[in-house]
Amino acid sequence: MLRGRLLLFLLLLAEAGNTESLTVAAASNFARPAHELAERFEKASGHDVRITTASTGKLYAQIENGAPFDILLAADKERPLLLEKSGLGVAGTRFTYAVGSLVLWSRDPALANSDCKLHLEELGKKRLAIANPTTAPYGAAAVQFLQADGAWEAVQPRLVFGENIAQTLHFVVSGNASLGLIASAQAKDARLPESTCHWPVPASMHQALEQQAILLQRASDNEVAAEFLGYLRGADAREVITANGYEIHH
Repeated sequence: MLRGRLLLFLLLLAEAGNTESLTVAAASNFARPAHELAERFEKASGHDVRITTASTGKLYAQIENGAPFDILLAADKERPLLLEKSGLGVAGTRFTYAVGSLVLWSRDPALANSDCKLHLEELGKKRLAIANPTTAPYGAAAVQFLQADGAWEAVQPRLVFGENIAQTLHFVVSGNASLGLIASAQAKDARLPESTCHWPVPASMHQALEQQAILLQRASDNEVAAEFLGYLRGADAREVITANGYEIHH
């Protein structure tokens, strides 16, 4: 009898704990600000926030397969819209929390103080890293830019694909690729080695990197999740997001 009561108590405790916490699935490019936002929210609210990061496409597939996420912070607006249409996302909760951009970036000593864009046009035997365009919105934007620039066919044999934008950056930092098309926000990370060349990709040369959040159906009654989304719209969160290299469209 005592054992049964103890088990019931533990189950009730676990259920109560779930209402005081949430799990946020965040696109890889947004990992750093997502953790910072979670930390600030935890301090202000006392609630626990767990962050899981991967490419938006991978997170979307996991949500479709029943992954226990409460909120998705995507790197695009297409997948949150699909979740809303399928009923896996809560209608009316989708909004744009950040707008990203691309930069051509290198730490190859051979490219020091040179024209990064020129090296892209004359890649030769060097390699260019981009994120997987099927699962990573920043990878899709990279392909769109390369096609608009007329460089796509020439660079295809020299491409190295990261599973997500975080791995793409790793390829360039480690020297596995001489150049990389990464998120501009990543390039602002003070922990990175100094770039030898970089070139901001014009926003007009790819689809807008409009990053949307959405409340997922499993958390439709989770007050902490609703509170976090409200926090994400507020001044404190906007300050964190812009400080990390993103724009916010009002």
